This record gives sequence, C-alpha cells and structure tokens, in this order.
Amino acid sequence: MPELPEVETALRGLRPHLVGTRVLALVVRERRLRYPIPLAAEAAVAGHRIRDVRRRAKYLLFELEQGTLLLHLGMSGSLRLVSARIPPTRHDHLDLVLDSGLCLRLRDPRRFGALLWTDAPAEAHPLLRDLGCEPLTAGFDGRYLYRLATGRRIAVKPYIMDSRIVVGVGNIYASEALHLAGIHPSRAAGRISERRYQRLAGAIRQVLRDAIQQGGTSLRDFVQEDGEPGYFRQSLRVYGRQGQPCRGCGGVLRGQRIGQRSSVYCPRCQR
Repeated sequence: MPELPEVETALRGLRPHLVGTRVLALVVRERRLRYPIPLAAEAAVAGHRIRDVRRRAKYLLFELEQGTLLLHLGMSGSLRLVSARIPPTRHDHLDLVLDSGLCLRLRDPRRFGALLWTDAPAEAHPLLRDLGCEPLTAGFDGRYLYRLATGRRIAVKPYIMDSRIVVGVGNIYASEALHLAGIHPSRAAGRISERRYQRLAGAIRQVLRDAIQQGGTSLRDFVQEDGEPGYFRQSLRVYGRQGQPCRGCGGVLRGQRIGQRSSVYCPRCQR
C-alpha cells in the first residue's frame, strides 16, 4: 500500500509537469472506486488550470483555479504521465487530460483508490480535517508525541500509526522507526519518557526521509510515476525479516501481532 514516502515520491516526480497546465477533460472509465466518483466531477474540473499540487498525509491535492481534486492511491493505485494518445489498459480507471498533450492516468487494480472534488478549502474536507501532524514539519517532535500519549495504554506502535496523531507512518515505517529508536513496539504509549519520544520522533523523520530519497519501498504493487520501483526495501532493518539476524546486535528478530498488524522487532535492541 502506498504510504507517505511513496506519495511524496509521486508528488515530486509529477508536480513539475502539472503546475500551470490546464485540464482539458477528466475522463472517467470506472466510477466504482473506494468512493463513487460523482457525475458532476468532469464538468467541475474541465477548463481549469492547475495552480499547485501538494500532499496532505497520503492524499495528493490538485489545487485548480476553482476547487481542489483529492486523490488517494488506495491499496494498489499508481499514477503515470503518458501521452493522451496512448490507449488505456484494463485497470486504467481515469485520465486527467492536460493541454500539454499528456494525461495523468490512474491505474488501480483493486479499486480502493479515491478521487474527490471540493469547492471548499481542502483542509475542511471530512477526510482531511481530523488528520494529525505531518511528521516532516517543524511541529512534529518528541514533546508533541509525549504530550498526546499521556495516560494512554495503547501500544506505541499503533499509537504512532494513528493518523489522528501523526500522518503517514504505516506499518513498514513504524516498525523501522521503533527499531532505530530502540523502543519495543508493544510498550504502552503512556509509559515512554519524553526523552525517548524525542529519539522516536527523530527516527520517524529519518526513516521517512531515507525512504523518500530512495523512491519509497517496493512491496507488491507500488512503483514510482516513471514506472521504476522504490529501493528502500533493500534498507529495511526489521520489516519482513522475522527469524533473521538483527543488523544492530546480531540477535534473532522476532514477530508479534500488535493492534491487528504484524510486527517484527529485536528483543535485545528494543525495550
């Protein structure tokens, strides 16, 4: 499933080709995505110039001269910039046709992605308004995590994966950050010191930045906008490595189910 680094990678690749172009048409071949694409969407966006493209959590926001398109890649979605003349394939569900001669094409075999349009401020949309802090901004630090964790018994791994606390820390990156910070994934969030949360916040930022630099993690369906896979998978310390030696101490990595998600950790390095 594309997470924050994968979406950020797509954003950085696509943005220079999109900003300033005009949308000639939105071509919808399949409306039955995670949320049905409304019939009025095509008319709402046609003819408007793209003023900016940015990211909020795992959503790409296409700010038009009037309104904003919100796009989520779901479980298996990917975006391509292709010539508008290239015929779509089976799972190419929509095209944003541009006056540059290109189109932004969404491929989504499982149809868990979403495309929504709003004429209100994007941050007021129900899918965005309750989201937590962006982990790569100045407002995210150990004090923030410590303050919101006070008195909470939930394990720290699902705590940092809660999008109402911090956005974009999925299963892969939570596992990697907790190992880097030396914190056991099942430790209660409310029983971790502010000093250790400072280390964890730094680890989250480092893991996400490393993943973005390497183009994301190539697991199952994710590829970059140019079709190349991400390479962060080669740098994974614990995720998917149960039973293998820890790269920190050489001990055997163990697996545990925490908050309905599989977790891999080092019993020596993580306390």
